[in-house]
Amino acid sequence: MNVFRLAGDMTHLLSIVVLLLKIRTTKSCAGISLKTQELYVLVFLTRYLDLFTRYFSFYNVFMKLIFIGTSVAIFWYMRYHKVVKQTYSKDQDSFRHYHLILGCFLMALLIPLNFSVIEVLWTFSIYLEAVAILPQLVLLQRSRNIDNLTGNYVFLLGAYRALYLLNWIYRFFTEIHKIRWIPWISGLVQTALYADFFYYYIQSWRKHEELKLPA
Repeated sequence: MNVFRLAGDMTHLLSIVVLLLKIRTTKSCAGISLKTQELYVLVFLTRYLDLFTRYFSFYNVFMKLIFIGTSVAIFWYMRYHKVVKQTYSKDQDSFRHYHLILGCFLMALLIPLNFSVIEVLWTFSIYLEAVAILPQLVLLQRSRNIDNLTGNYVFLLGAYRALYLLNWIYRFFTEIHKIRWIPWISGLVQTALYADFFYYYIQSWRKHEELKLPA
């Protein structure tokens, strides 16, 4: 495992920890898109079906179980926790995410990695992850009020994807020596979706630091 993949995995895990910390400590999911979280549950459940058919390493199994478990936990808090669910911004979280599910599933049927159930679902999960952040970005744009933890969560998700792009480039030159079109293009699309958020996040951070400087 190279340093870019490890850094990507840890950044991804940190983003989830930040989100769970926000929900558990504040008893609030304000500013968080339940629809994005539903999409991530679907992403992990369909991607990691090979848990029952393949074994790569303890690390691989452990991380897959962590991502499935934490995504389900976040979904449960937002949907069923009696206090947290009352803070959910349902009116603002109105992105029609089922269009993403249907579109990605049709693409997976038309352009799969291989024509088998597990590989079609794996391809579906790659396509879906690329656009799963859209409901969250739309919600942030509508709310106009982003707290630090929510902003950090989205930033870390974007950083995870950027690190994975570096991982794929590194592996291309050192291991596989071939282009994997489906994850690469999906990863580029996903990273591009964060570009606007990255710009305003960094600008906001700079302004905050400038305000802290003595006159």
